Amino acid sequence: MAEATYTARLKTRYLEEVRDRLQEKHDYKSPMQVPRLLKVTLNMGVGEAKTDSKVLDHAVAQLTQIAGQQPIITKARRSIAGFKIREACPSARRSRCAGTGCTSSSIA
Repeated sequence: MAEATYTARLKTRYLEEVRDRLQEKHDYKSPMQVPRLLKVTLNMGVGEAKTDSKVLDHAVAQLTQIAGQQPIITKARRSIAGFKIREACPSARRSRCAGTGCTSSSIA
């Protein structure tokens, strides 16, 4: 069974266009000197989610459409009275693309 290879659009654009421009602009002698992308992290904080769960659902739908993958919903680790956040209250969404393929991951 042949495994299908997939390359993200951002990586393809970087390899075909951006890398060459960077090499010319900074006079790098080798393509290995050019900086490269290791991962792309999308993060969305939704403060209104603490009072209305529909806002959280809408934010998850938006980030899913942007990233092309289901985001991780992170919850507050501790209460912060000044921001009216309680422990285990949903506070942010995160989606990460790393390497050649995209994977969701939570960084705790």
